[in-house]
Amino acid sequence: MLQQAFESSEAAERAFYAAFERGDVQAMMAVWAPDETIECIHPHGPRLRGQEAVRRSWEAILGAAGGARFTLADRQIVVDGAVALHTLTETLQVPAQPAAQVLATNVYRRSGAGWHLILHHASPPFRSGRAARAGLH
Repeated sequence: MLQQAFESSEAAERAFYAAFERGDVQAMMAVWAPDETIECIHPHGPRLRGQEAVRRSWEAILGAAGGARFTLADRQIVVDGAVALHTLTETLQVPAQPAAQVLATNVYRRSGAGWHLILHHASPPFRSGRAARAGLH
């Protein structure tokens, strides 16, 4: 797989969402760090670790998300040395489906090969109500 060198965590993040919108698995995986420490947690999904597991998940998702468009909001970016933490709200619109909103955390690491994604964690936003009162931990 051809690895792309991103000059900033912001450039890597733009490439991540562009690859998602195009349904391009190769471009998606070029955003990820080329090692086995990468992790991805999709909404309501298990913790996936390593290139093979992450790639398989994106193949399944991108194959089913034709025409997806993102609106990104509430972005916060913290860069500390060779690590960047991005938190944001994703609103995903797929044709013929209602918009879906998730909270996302993307963690990028800088190496000699530029900035790459090492963690993507997306989860549904908090909704007040009975389930919320029950507690999560």
